[in-house]
Amino acid sequence: MSKSITQKMKYKQSVIKFSFKYGVKEAAKKFNEWPKTIYRWIERYDGSIESLADKSRRPLSHPNQHTEAEIKLIKDFKRNNKETGLVVLWVKLREAGYTRTIQGLYHVMRRLGIYKKAPSKKKQPQPKEWVTGNYPGDKVQVDVKYVPEECLTKELKEQGEKLYQYTAIDEYTRLRYIWYTNAHDTYASTIFLEKLIRYFPFKIKTIQTDNGFEFTNRLSWNAFTKDKKTMFEKKLKELDIMYKNIEPYTPKQNGKVERSHRKDQERFYYGRKFYSLEDLRNQGRHWLKEYNNFPMKPLKWLSPREYLKQYKSQGQTC
Repeated sequence: MSKSITQKMKYKQSVIKFSFKYGVKEAAKKFNEWPKTIYRWIERYDGSIESLADKSRRPLSHPNQHTEAEIKLIKDFKRNNKETGLVVLWVKLREAGYTRTIQGLYHVMRRLGIYKKAPSKKKQPQPKEWVTGNYPGDKVQVDVKYVPEECLTKELKEQGEKLYQYTAIDEYTRLRYIWYTNAHDTYASTIFLEKLIRYFPFKIKTIQTDNGFEFTNRLSWNAFTKDKKTMFEKKLKELDIMYKNIEPYTPKQNGKVERSHRKDQERFYYGRKFYSLEDLRNQGRHWLKEYNNFPMKPLKWLSPREYLKQYKSQGQTC
């Protein structure tokens, strides 16, 4: 097949013809090219237009490219987990012995055409949060959410049962603690706090919550109760833990715990049913373990447990 000649190819042809007539040395002077370059062009030139085209220096294979066995493993896992996202798939593959980075997995899946979503080049706006924690326990975000009604059985709904999830997340390590209950008041918040203290393997300096009445009365319309400390606040003072409230109507200041709740919705609550509070607690216990051992991008693809272990291994104390 004939190939159209480009300006660069015409230029190379002129240099070659000149060197045939006057020599490579003179051609190098006239066209300001290295003699080695001209010799290489002459060696490739066989009189055809195609021989004037630049040849790719890209190697036919890369020493670190995926093996056939690795590609087969990826294809098999993707076939059996069609709706699984990239990070979850990477974790499953690692459990099966896959040793590549998540970036390597992404590139090979794109090349194979089994991962269509390209990362957005547009910089996503990040919610502004207060100054984040600088070490484990420096600041812990706490929040409470409803357990989705669609996850409750018909019997629980008929009984008018409502279940709640209390969540704490350490800003530095992203380590979480979750507790499920059927109450949503300052007494339940206090019990959660006591359980949290026992669960976290480090001392908590500051706890940050929104302005819900299960935590504080600071936004109460009642002048009598507005300045009255809740049981939760009294317990914090007793434990010598600093207490911070986010600004009203700004949940993004508790962004880490809010985003973790979205993960709960996507990876825990979706498609599940709970027959009782005890059943929810049993299933939630496994989910908490999975979450705290799941690699995260903000932690340089370490899990919260691994990140905390790394922090301690560097001689740091919590």
